[in-house]
Amino acid sequence: MTSLHTASFADLDARTGYLLWQLRQRVFVVEQQCFYLDLDGRDLEPDTRHLWIEENGLPVAYLRVLTEREPGGQEVLRIGRVLVAESHRGRGLAERLMKAAIELVDGRLCHLDAQSYLVDWYRRLGFEPSGEEFLEDGIPHVPMRLTRT
Repeated sequence: MTSLHTASFADLDARTGYLLWQLRQRVFVVEQQCFYLDLDGRDLEPDTRHLWIEENGLPVAYLRVLTEREPGGQEVLRIGRVLVAESHRGRGLAERLMKAAIELVDGRLCHLDAQSYLVDWYRRLGFEPSGEEFLEDGIPHVPMRLTRT
């Protein structure tokens, strides 16, 4: 059985935080072979929300929602670090997480940078491309924004 959780950094216990960062490292750094500083300090920000799905007490899917300011000061939320453990893919966990994040966003301006092969998947969730494809850590991405909730 899986369970969905949402927390700020301050509300995470040490074990859960460790397991979330370990999962992110496993997927983004090891599996995707992107050698970058995943622990970028943004997880600590008071407005950041961590969403994850656990199975048998272990996180198997994760994303975070950041609060940013656009030029001119308008608040925008940014969904990122969306992942599902390799052993749990194909079960709809990413969609479940994204729907929870969209609910959390609650109609506010929201952006994400999608890996290019996932653009159509994000479109089904209400996101539309908002710029040109670019490379991030050698992986093609497309900026997208939420157009409906």
